Amino acid sequence: MSAINFFTKEEKVRLKAAITGAELNTSGEIRLHLDNRCKADVLDCASAWFEKLEMHKTEQRNGVMFYLAVKDKKFAILGDAGINAVTPDDFWDNIKLEILTKFKEGKFADGLETGIAMAGEQLKAHFPYQSDDVNELSDEISFGDE
Repeated sequence: MSAINFFTKEEKVRLKAAITGAELNTSGEIRLHLDNRCKADVLDCASAWFEKLEMHKTEQRNGVMFYLAVKDKKFAILGDAGINAVTPDDFWDNIKLEILTKFKEGKFADGLETGIAMAGEQLKAHFPYQSDDVNELSDEISFGDE
């Protein structure tokens, strides 16, 4: 199973809709990136893709990446500097725990869908939606090179 085929077409539609829906409540930007492999530390892999996808270029530095390396079974949530400056160190822990619980049941799309919705709610408190908000990053799932 490769990253690009990890989710069914229906699941991909659901996950994109979850991102779009979560972003309706916040000026924050959410992306989901899937890799086949992550041979380094998972946060290093996520950080490299965060930069490659130019997620650090949002106006308020409020991008969030959900990163999954499917063949290596590694997962991370990575927030940009703007989020990390106003939230506690354990900000993503509850969301990650909820997602991993679903992952252990084999419900990967359900876990990410739930986590993305939770992230949108959390971001709303610190980065509420503004009437002039622009969707700065694609809501499409991105896939790695390998």
